[in-house]
Amino acid sequence: MARIKLELPSTIHFSTSIPVRVTDLNYGGHLGNDSLLSLLHEARVRLLASHGYTEKNIEGVAIIMNDAAIVYKSEAFYNDILHFHISVIDFHRFGCDLFYRVTRDTQIGNTESRTVEVARAKTGIVFYDYEQKKLVDVPEKFREHFHPSSDLT
Repeated sequence: MARIKLELPSTIHFSTSIPVRVTDLNYGGHLGNDSLLSLLHEARVRLLASHGYTEKNIEGVAIIMNDAAIVYKSEAFYNDILHFHISVIDFHRFGCDLFYRVTRDTQIGNTESRTVEVARAKTGIVFYDYEQKKLVDVPEKFREHFHPSSDLT
């Protein structure tokens, strides 16, 4: 079976850092796959909040995550600070994709550090009106935050 490949987008729209908690560890002593998905959720909520939104109110409508893909690159451990770099890409009529590059810094010797990629992920979101129980078009103001001159296809 072929592995999933996620290409890095050229633009980062938002970055945030979140520490790995002891409850994020699995029986192998490193960040669990279920916990990484939860941390992606936290990063998404922070992205939305930076524009005054919540998942239940983006210009009067909500979002639903309709798919997710994660490609793991390296381990992360308790107390590592994970850096989430998010791109909002691939808009279509009802939604878009959020691409996440997750990294951590690691010490090399006493004075140097380097950045290690932990994972790449993509979550698809669609916009939804819970009162009408149906998908709705991407709110124009939301799209303009990330791609002010693009057309929806």
